Amino acid sequence: MSFDYSEGWVAYSILTLRLAMGWVLFQGGIVKILDPSWTAAGFLLNGIPEGNPFGGFWATLANQYIGVIDPLNAWGLTLTGLALMLGVAVRWSAFWGAVMMLFYWAASLTGGLMQGLPVAHGWVVDDHLVYALLLFGLGAWGAGRILGVDAFLERTALVEENRWLRYLLG
Repeated sequence: MSFDYSEGWVAYSILTLRLAMGWVLFQGGIVKILDPSWTAAGFLLNGIPEGNPFGGFWATLANQYIGVIDPLNAWGLTLTGLALMLGVAVRWSAFWGAVMMLFYWAASLTGGLMQGLPVAHGWVVDDHLVYALLLFGLGAWGAGRILGVDAFLERTALVEENRWLRYLLG
């Protein structure tokens, strides 16, 4: 299925959203990579709100899997942001970026379903959930086709012969 950007301003607004979200993720990741003392352990052990329904899960990540969590977090943010800014593998990158945001959202919960899924600044919806929805939208819109590398890649013989690759691009 293709999407016709009937108005130029729609395409430019999607491009602007892609670039802005890419920068947010890239900046969040690169500062972690450049700081050799950074670790998610402090947040996972001390920054999770009281009453978070997944408290034990975050503590397990911090205590047993931090050697995997730290690089996944730092490099995941950095590379997802870079991919969005360049417009390369946008669907793939946006999906995994949204998954990261859903993890951050779950970490910000201050209670469970029976308490209305409260987060630090309201109920259910916070910035992480908005970012996740925006990332899903960027992937669904095929935002990498708008002044992005994906527009070029989708016209290559490799992608033409392997149409399934289009699910990663766009």
